[in-house]
Amino acid sequence: MRERDLVGREGLFVAEGEVVLRVLARSPLAVAQSLLLAEKRVDALWDLIEDLPDETPVYAASQAVMDQIVGFPIHRGILALGRRRAEPSANELLSVLPDDALVLVLCGISNHDNMGGLFRNAAAFGADALLLDQTCCDPLYRKAIRVSVGATLIKPFARLNEQEDPLGLLTAHGFEALALSPRGAVDLADAMRARRTAVMLGSEGPGLPEAVLKRAKAVRIPMADGFDSLNVAVTAGVVLHHLAFVARRGL
Repeated sequence: MRERDLVGREGLFVAEGEVVLRVLARSPLAVAQSLLLAEKRVDALWDLIEDLPDETPVYAASQAVMDQIVGFPIHRGILALGRRRAEPSANELLSVLPDDALVLVLCGISNHDNMGGLFRNAAAFGADALLLDQTCCDPLYRKAIRVSVGATLIKPFARLNEQEDPLGLLTAHGFEALALSPRGAVDLADAMRARRTAVMLGSEGPGLPEAVLKRAKAVRIPMADGFDSLNVAVTAGVVLHHLAFVARRGL
């Protein structure tokens, strides 16, 4: 079964590795449907297995059998089939956030490594939620989950539908939008955080649409001569750190 088909089947996804499995076991947003473990891994995970609901099946197999099932040598020997709980709409998600909220809005993020890194940064620096446009890749793809160290399983997110205007929606919920661009008029060091702040990030290369940059506060990260941009996940880390620890005066 192709992994991209899983999400279409009741929001199923594959999680791998002990760290991710332990995050899944305590996730409020997803549940483990079943586990497949190499026999040598069972003892180390016994505390987790005992805490699972009684109806959750746990299968143990030799390493050779696991490799045959997966189709390649899977050295971690730890797999879970998970299911995401009902996903809220973007409007519903924004409606339940606290008065002092920080949100990432992602546009055109198609690389699973970048998606995982963005969620990891969101978790590390206390972002409350993420909004994804229709062109973003799936945060519950196995590689995205692994790169995020399980953050895609605990950070609330929602997808914008094609008809929704992200800036209009953010404004309606009292958010100030900061749009990251090398052409931004405001240096990040001078950007202060509003009580409700949304950080908008586009794909590497094209970046955010011009229409977004004209309507939001465009912010730039100054760089050395001859260089104009960072990887999008690195950018998010720099910006979120600034907003979490530097730009909070008056909040």
